[in-house]
Amino acid sequence: MVLIGIVDYGMGNLRSVQKAFEALDYEAFISSDREELSRAKGLILPGVGAFPDAMKNLISNGLDLLIKEFARENRPILGICLGMQLLFDISYEVSECRGLSLVKGKVLKLDESLKVPHMGWNNLYLAKQCPLLKEVEEGNFVYFVHSYYVELENFQDLNAFSIYGIKVPAIVSRGNVFGAQFHPEKSGSIGMKILRNFGELVK
Repeated sequence: MVLIGIVDYGMGNLRSVQKAFEALDYEAFISSDREELSRAKGLILPGVGAFPDAMKNLISNGLDLLIKEFARENRPILGICLGMQLLFDISYEVSECRGLSLVKGKVLKLDESLKVPHMGWNNLYLAKQCPLLKEVEEGNFVYFVHSYYVELENFQDLNAFSIYGIKVPAIVSRGNVFGAQFHPEKSGSIGMKILRNFGELVK
């Protein structure tokens, strides 16, 4: 039995992520309780909405400390969409706001000359292998919905990117902390491969 905890901080499409893991035969539970989540072997940090609200909600429940504890203990963490952005140092969405600082970089708005939010299917271009990319091939399509992107401080943390006017980091990692800017749970068979790979890592 592999217990994957999905962090409920009031912002995110939690049930669809849970259903995706259930379809892969991984036990995943949704909780906002720090003690309950601490028993998980791996954590999913999903998210839809604004960065400052998300950080406020995480901090109010002590969930920011739990996520940092998982990172220190080298237990796998996967941030999805806004959840990936929260892993970084700082965001300029709405107002300047500190993030979890588990990966170095900042969150910036996509160029206004582009259609924002960026919504739809885009190719993945591989930069550096990581466990999430096992059996994922150059050019595979995944599904994005976002208005902000991450500017990495260390290129070594980039595993895959997409092109939307600029190079948009799509998968990042530092140790056992991973982020996906797109929605694996909405990305068909490729997304399911990525979630399976995370499940295997937790296992």
